[in-house]
Amino acid sequence: MSPRRSYDQYCSAARALDVVGDRWTLLIVRELLAGPRRYTDLHADLPGVSTDVLASRLKDMERDGLTTRRRLPPPGAAYVYELTPRGRELLPVLQALGGWGEAELGERRPTDAVRAHWFALPLLRALEGEGLVEVHLDEGEFHLHVGAEEGPVYGDGPAPAEPDARLTLDTDTCTAVARGEASVADAVRDGRIGVTGEGTLAKALREG
Repeated sequence: MSPRRSYDQYCSAARALDVVGDRWTLLIVRELLAGPRRYTDLHADLPGVSTDVLASRLKDMERDGLTTRRRLPPPGAAYVYELTPRGRELLPVLQALGGWGEAELGERRPTDAVRAHWFALPLLRALEGEGLVEVHLDEGEFHLHVGAEEGPVYGDGPAPAEPDARLTLDTDTCTAVARGEASVADAVRDGRIGVTGEGTLAKALREG
């Protein structure tokens, strides 16, 4: 475990950066907002991070009270990492950072990796209400727990139960939403987002 470095400034922003300012830390939080993840899954969804750096960051985050590690019962018998309540409090921080970064997104570069679930947080920012939403993109499927107070806020693959709404859209539309160039409501009205389902969220999106 690396020794904790500090800005040695009596300022809450500086203290926060002492804990989460290292490279990769907030992106690990982004991944763990989906719920418990194995080390191998984290490494696969954080292209560019070395195994040594990822292991070091996870140890630092556990030391700092952002994550915990536990062993799954048989037949899984693997260790998973998950956010503590303190770590989960970083969700609005990531959302604010993502909102600020919309202007920096620009066009996708040839070297840019992409995962379908990386669009989860921008869509969560764009959706109002509460409920389970299943999202179908070119790159794959993921689901959102809109308005969730506890537990995961998104996850890979189809929704674990009947969703309140299903959204079908292409990557260009999702990118436009992520950049702040289009709202979900506008994209639904324009036919760029298909909405199915009979839940409150689906009805609100169709009527909006």
